[in-house]
Amino acid sequence: QVQLVESGGGLVQAGGSLRLSCAAAGRSFSNYAMGWFRQAPGKEREFVASISWSGGSTYYEDYVKGRFTISRNNAENTVYLQMNTLKPEDTAVYYCAACRYSTCPESGVTYWGQGTQVTVSS
Repeated sequence: QVQLVESGGGLVQAGGSLRLSCAAAGRSFSNYAMGWFRQAPGKEREFVASISWSGGSTYYEDYVKGRFTISRNNAENTVYLQMNTLKPEDTAVYYCAACRYSTCPESGVTYWGQGTQVTVSS
């Protein structure tokens, strides 16, 4: 069992930055690939980024490439999402996920966090 707790969300102006953190409790954090998903009001949850268990491979959805960076610290059981040049369309609840595969398809998510709200004002 892995418990995931996100933090770092909030309200930011367009063009600003936020860093989300996801702290994992439980065994075998380093055995999992980790991912970030988001869900905007009235929309389905969508993939944002993922990182392999070692941190050696990362994957991004096209609309965040060059703006968001995913990283992890296995010694601290934490995964991060650095979000720069934020846009109003990035407004969503962001979820951390423990994944069976590095590319982290939603069907391969084993554990979900509770989510953290990110609001980007124009």
